[in-house]
Amino acid sequence: MIPQSIKNLVFLALLFSALSININAQQVNIIPYLQQIENGKADEVRNELIGLKERYSEDPSVMFLEGVLTENGQKAVVIYQKVVDEYPDSKYADAALYRIYSYYYALGLYESANEKLNKLITDYPKSPYIKIAKQNQLPVNPEISQEDETDVTQQKNDDVVGADYKFTIQAGAFSKKENAESLQLKFEKSGIFSEIKDKLVAGTTFHVVYVGKFVTENDAESFLKTINDKFELSGRLIQISQ
Repeated sequence: MIPQSIKNLVFLALLFSALSININAQQVNIIPYLQQIENGKADEVRNELIGLKERYSEDPSVMFLEGVLTENGQKAVVIYQKVVDEYPDSKYADAALYRIYSYYYALGLYESANEKLNKLITDYPKSPYIKIAKQNQLPVNPEISQEDETDVTQQKNDDVVGADYKFTIQAGAFSKKENAESLQLKFEKSGIFSEIKDKLVAGTTFHVVYVGKFVTENDAESFLKTINDKFELSGRLIQISQ
């Protein structure tokens, strides 16, 4: 198993090499910014990103740079998925897809990670990230569903990392389960994991869609704004009962 720090360095090295070959004049050249990040100057790049987003809000290169700088993994996945979905021919699409794959793999969500790896191989067969991704061994157990896999992973993270999750987001509550499942499917297509829980209120069962688990209220509020804007929702912050 290759250490994550080494993988990150290899990832950036491959990225510089791949992007330096063909820089599209219509897109912002973010290689200097990526080099600054590699040299430990991420905060300086964050300051530069504010102006870049104002001038080039729909540039996939700027979106990808924002994803690299986004520390909240769930929010970063949303950004990367937008690059993949809306700019599949950009030079950043395969790198964004690899980042999504890496996020799922790190969480132990191997089924979803494998789906992203297969898409990377199919859509970008010449991508240099395929070789790195294949070095990971993906456990395959058909008896474990994605839902069970998520529960097991969450338990593992709580035990090993000691994460104290205090907040989640209620994205919607529906009397019809089909509507809740439809919203959950939209989240899944954008690379966001969610869960549905039933809640009995005044004799009526509501199917409530929850998204994410967060340690701090700031992280939760930041992600709440992301999904409200992206999916045109009126989600709200929920404190997790201990």
